[in-house]
Amino acid sequence: MHRSVGRTVLCATAAAALLAAPLVSVSAATADPAGTGLVIEEAYLKGGSANQPFTNKFVELGNPTDSPVTVDGWSVQYRAATGTGAPAVGKLAGTVPAHGTYLVQMGSNGTNGEALPEPDAVTGLNPSGSTGTLVLADQATALSLPAGPVAAGTPGVVDLLGYGTSNTFETAVATTGTANAVPDGLTRAGTTDTDSNAADFSVTSTITPENAAGETTQPTDPTDPGTPTTPAEQVTIAQLQGTGDASPYAGKTVTTDGVVTAVYATGGFAGYTVQTAGTGGALDLATHTASDAVFVYSSATVGSVAIGDAVRLTGTVSEFNGLTELTVPTAAGLTKLPAAGVVQPVPATLAFPRTDAQRESLESMLVAPQGAWTVADNYTTNQYGEVVLASGTKRLLQPTEVARPGSAEAAAVTADNAARKVVLDDGASTNFLSAANQSIPVSWLTQGPVTVGATATFAKPVVLDYRNDAWKFQPTTPITGATPAADLPTRFSDVRTAAPENVGGDIRLAGFNVLNYFPTTGDQLTGCTYYTDRDGDPVTVRDGCDARGAANADDLARQQVKIVKAINGLGADVVSLEEIENSARFGQDRDAAVATLVAALNQATGKDTWAYAKSPAKVPVSEDVIRLALIYKKDRVQPVGASTILTDSTAFANARQPLAQAFAPVTAKPGKGKGPKPSAKDTFLVIANHFKSKGSGTGADADQGDGQGASNASRVAQSKALVAFSTAMQRQTGTDKVFMLGDFNAYSQEDPVAVLDQAGYTDLGPTRDASEWSYVFSGLSGSLDHVFASPAALRTVTGVDIWNINSVESVGLEYSRYDYNVTELYRDDVYRASDHDPILVGIDLPGVSTPGEGGNPGHGGPGHGGEPGHGGGSIADALAALAALIAWLRSLFG
Repeated sequence: MHRSVGRTVLCATAAAALLAAPLVSVSAATADPAGTGLVIEEAYLKGGSANQPFTNKFVELGNPTDSPVTVDGWSVQYRAATGTGAPAVGKLAGTVPAHGTYLVQMGSNGTNGEALPEPDAVTGLNPSGSTGTLVLADQATALSLPAGPVAAGTPGVVDLLGYGTSNTFETAVATTGTANAVPDGLTRAGTTDTDSNAADFSVTSTITPENAAGETTQPTDPTDPGTPTTPAEQVTIAQLQGTGDASPYAGKTVTTDGVVTAVYATGGFAGYTVQTAGTGGALDLATHTASDAVFVYSSATVGSVAIGDAVRLTGTVSEFNGLTELTVPTAAGLTKLPAAGVVQPVPATLAFPRTDAQRESLESMLVAPQGAWTVADNYTTNQYGEVVLASGTKRLLQPTEVARPGSAEAAAVTADNAARKVVLDDGASTNFLSAANQSIPVSWLTQGPVTVGATATFAKPVVLDYRNDAWKFQPTTPITGATPAADLPTRFSDVRTAAPENVGGDIRLAGFNVLNYFPTTGDQLTGCTYYTDRDGDPVTVRDGCDARGAANADDLARQQVKIVKAINGLGADVVSLEEIENSARFGQDRDAAVATLVAALNQATGKDTWAYAKSPAKVPVSEDVIRLALIYKKDRVQPVGASTILTDSTAFANARQPLAQAFAPVTAKPGKGKGPKPSAKDTFLVIANHFKSKGSGTGADADQGDGQGASNASRVAQSKALVAFSTAMQRQTGTDKVFMLGDFNAYSQEDPVAVLDQAGYTDLGPTRDASEWSYVFSGLSGSLDHVFASPAALRTVTGVDIWNINSVESVGLEYSRYDYNVTELYRDDVYRASDHDPILVGIDLPGVSTPGEGGNPGHGGPGHGGEPGHGGGSIADALAALAALIAWLRSLFG
């Protein structure tokens, strides 16, 4: 009945019944004769063919346990019998009841057969009826499975069915399927799992689809409009919608009149919206309490209507995952009305409602969004054609970026985010990364960049609806990347910057997370599994080996050119690098990876510009496969002494040990030979950092629910250890000017940052500018990346800039997403070189007045570039720089 209204769908009836029940989760596959985990219980793979009982194919999951099991973030995946690449993925959501089932609707071979019971999930998978591989996975990304028997405990695999002549199976392949015209399917004997497809599955002519609500057929209603026993009640659309979040007519058959305002004949929605004639315009939500529009689900009539048609509809009212719908199952339920005298509805013009109740009063209505709109997230844009927007001129913020964890202020930020968030969709449920849809150009991104922080301007009206647990703006017809830009309802400003702001200063420092830069590519190792492109070619390492980056040399080249252009474009003299390969793990010199990157940087500049701080003699006994590194421009700064790694602290047992190096400016002057040795007043200390991530932790490190994520206790301990390390290094190097840079995996108001604040260090970056942050996660902007300055170092700071080239760009632009869709989003430029943005700091040191570097980004010559946190570059600054240069030349030539 409900078919591609969302990416995945959960039967509302079953969901309501399970609200009070505890949810459990299961993981990897294993033989399970005791029946303690989810299994594929039935597979019907011939839907729609001649003689078949049902129109759609399906997989039915079974839960033999005493508790409901959540499948949020799970998927059913299909790979052809002889395939070896990534399978097609159909995402799941919701819950499988205790001792119950869960129905996954799939594609169809035709129009024969009856509709399935209300499915719990709808996917675009279309398996072969006779041979192939089906996988129940506890992840939403494609698995990488070798051909042959799949071992128990294979990561990601909860259950697997290889049938026919499939090359992938549990122990032995299940019985060969019959012709598509033979009405049969594969069924398991109960929910017993012996880990052998041949033993567990048999062919049956009895097809028994059952959803989570226990329904085995389409619900029938004695007032079904197809065979009415009583007249349908005539209601207005506003009466149908009601003033609450559910229709008072749910489950009843009604007749209503309206004007078609949007049509979704393609893309999966299989329906259209109708609105009461003459409604819309400037509305007062204090008095407008019921929507004048409704979504009509009707594959039988969607091809017969056009925007502007006046229609009379007879159908059944339902609430489908929060969206009120009118289902019109046959053509008899649609009557075209004369257009004469019908006043067309107009878009509602009002500020975006901040509450669900107010939005309900506009559900499915045509709206012309008013005021300013800002792109807040683009993470799913390359997959589902969705763009998260925020009303107003600000992004959506991580609460702990601007307020202390657990505080009333943090709660207020959370509430404000919810009040301003809406998703701009593409009028379809297309997954552009699935095998079936990769040849369709992805929406929005094909027409140009969609960058977090950009302004969204509405040129055409949209429909406000509710799908996948989110309020959405839908275009009035489906769009794809093939839709001309002039026909799109929304346009985005270009907020990209070609270079960071001028931060002033004689010397510039930067922090840069290089996104698992690994010159040791996956093809050089054994056991690696990969994420693959649409041709099945490996792009980046997924699992199975210590490599974390590119799959092969071509992929590394695509990654490297972006990183090189970004680092050279920074105009920095010292750069702290995070997530670079620790080459010692591969039997190489520990510095091999950083040396490779430095060589690439120098090749790009055409001269011997860069060098790196060599690893010290003493390194940690146990290290991560990624490490920290410091690189520097040889004609701008010089290392003072050797580098030092913190090796005697247990706090960093689950993170990367900090790396310290003292530097001083190069003071040699042209024609005069080398200058004096660096003095303590010119020396500054740089400490590179990469704290424990937020993603995992147990015991004291378990997520406390205060917004700081997991492993906060570890990060606090690491901050304390870093303070002690900094103090020791200051004594060792003879300088109190300390800059601690890197990825601290903590937002600006969280406990680890508070430790550094209380120790007297100043966070230079995120909070000084109301529009720049270094990271975007779950649609919320904040900074995990920081530069902390000691009091003496702070006095030298001339400016700070976060160069938003990475976190604000779609993940589809990364080297690792190459050729995932027919629209090739990758470019060999600086944008999306990583997922974190670099931070740039300018400093002036006493007695240093070396001239600037001409046209290098961020280098403006002697003098200050502005107040800390602001770019410099004023006329006064330029004149001061010129005066300093003239004075220097006079000192040389008298």
